[in-house]
Amino acid sequence: MVLFPLEQKMFLSMARHDGRAPDELRPISIQREFTKTAAASVLIHAGDTMVLCTASLEKSIPPWRRPRDEDSPALGWVTAEYSMLPGSTSPRKQRDRKKVDGRTTEIQRLIGRSLRAAVDFEALGEHTIVVDCDVLQADGGTRTLSTTGGFIALCDVILSIESERPILRDSVAAVSVGVVEGKAVLDLDYVEDSSADVDMNVIMTGSGRFIEVQGTAEGEPFDDETLQQLLSLGRHGIQQLTQYQCESFGELWPLK
Repeated sequence: MVLFPLEQKMFLSMARHDGRAPDELRPISIQREFTKTAAASVLIHAGDTMVLCTASLEKSIPPWRRPRDEDSPALGWVTAEYSMLPGSTSPRKQRDRKKVDGRTTEIQRLIGRSLRAAVDFEALGEHTIVVDCDVLQADGGTRTLSTTGGFIALCDVILSIESERPILRDSVAAVSVGVVEGKAVLDLDYVEDSSADVDMNVIMTGSGRFIEVQGTAEGEPFDDETLQQLLSLGRHGIQQLTQYQCESFGELWPLK
């Protein structure tokens, strides 16, 4: 288990309700190999948000990924599923028994798109990786933490696959940013998210390229200066999260 308690930067005029500075992540903890049955698993915390990310490996690919002729290579596939367990919120969240709701569909598609941005599918070959992200406790930022933890689980599975060239092209991490009480802040918890004037999710590669940006004005529209502040905060948070991902693997980090 690797713990990353962040320094408490106390700026009285800028402190948030939990004492964090505007550009400060919640304390992060990462525990790889949390379960034994999945090919890979990681329990990741950001403050009081807790997500279990597991990854499964199938030595097959969907029919539509198969090569059309003998000279074309087989292309592997990565997909993701997301859910919030009933006890992750109060009041209890209903299980998705008959169909997946719109929010869940949106989030699992986001996670899948983000993880696929890092993969060389020709190098992956005839393998399908399914990443499952189950929220055990929700206090804001569940989709971004699922993406960050899901990438760690993806890495663990890829380490077990023999390939002539690297399967991973880059790392992936995600973080929320927003405007709360007139100031731009990083990594919103539920209290901040529920009252934010602007709410945004930033997904980036470890090399600093954007994969996806989801931003919404909850009240007044925001200007270009605010957008740039939020993107800068997001980049700052992604750099830290990428370092934590790397440190959780030590010498096994597959992106050296």
